[in-house]
Amino acid sequence: MNTDTDTDTDADGPPRTLLIAAVVVAVTAVVVLLVVAVSRQRAVPPRPVPLVGIPAPQATSADCATVLGALPDGLGDAVRAPLAEPAPPGAAAWRSDGSDEAIVLRCGVDRPVEFVVGAPLQAVDDVQWFRVGESGVADTGDGRSTWYAVDRGVYLALTLPAGSGPTPIQQITSVIAKSLPAKPLDPAPAR
Repeated sequence: MNTDTDTDTDADGPPRTLLIAAVVVAVTAVVVLLVVAVSRQRAVPPRPVPLVGIPAPQATSADCATVLGALPDGLGDAVRAPLAEPAPPGAAAWRSDGSDEAIVLRCGVDRPVEFVVGAPLQAVDDVQWFRVGESGVADTGDGRSTWYAVDRGVYLALTLPAGSGPTPIQQITSVIAKSLPAKPLDPAPAR
């Protein structure tokens, strides 16, 4: 009996080459299935942002329609989020992944009561902004701030959560400056 002629087969099972090929095919099949599963996964849509209605008599104006139509899908790391129904007209929101706080823009709102002659303004590029309290109404200590664009044909309110940084207001400023011409300021008389 010559054992040199039996080098391609092993008495205990299939040839080693066949085992290696079977393992490669199995691993490739698993990788392909994982790639297909990941590519078919759909992104989870952002949760709707609930907004309370506030007086916004010009929310359905042509100026607001122009601004709303020009808004970006993203502001910094926040993405546009749907509004919960019933959604107030003239509003838009963006939310970062995992955040409960949203960036909210409202167009066509009333002039802020605190915007009087001599009130301090902040210029961001070509838009004049007026800041109202921490939460837009009063100091609540939660770090939110509301800024009003006060030099356009309509008032726009941008509410920012704490830690938003300058990117959202810069991006919204750019949209406002391109969409609406500047108008003379119209603050209320000083009290």
